[in-house]
Amino acid sequence: MSLQRAALIRERLQQAFAPTHLEVIDESDKHVGHAGHQGGGRHFAIVISAECLVDLKRVDAHRRIYALFEDMMPDKIHALRIVIKQ
Repeated sequence: MSLQRAALIRERLQQAFAPTHLEVIDESDKHVGHAGHQGGGRHFAIVISAECLVDLKRVDAHRRIYALFEDMMPDKIHALRIVIKQ
């Protein structure tokens, strides 16, 4: 399940932002014991570089990214950590 979610996250980000760099990392193992863990595959980090995000304020870039996953949060994705690289 975790690999399927990571692949879906990657696909949506690629389609929306055409990133020059993209990493999707399952960080669920760092959250064992947390109520949102629920067996893993729900805590992700993304590291992204995309031309269309460069000139946005950080909060605006994060909003655009989170908007892609409204249908998955909080049930399928409990947490999404975002790192935007220039």
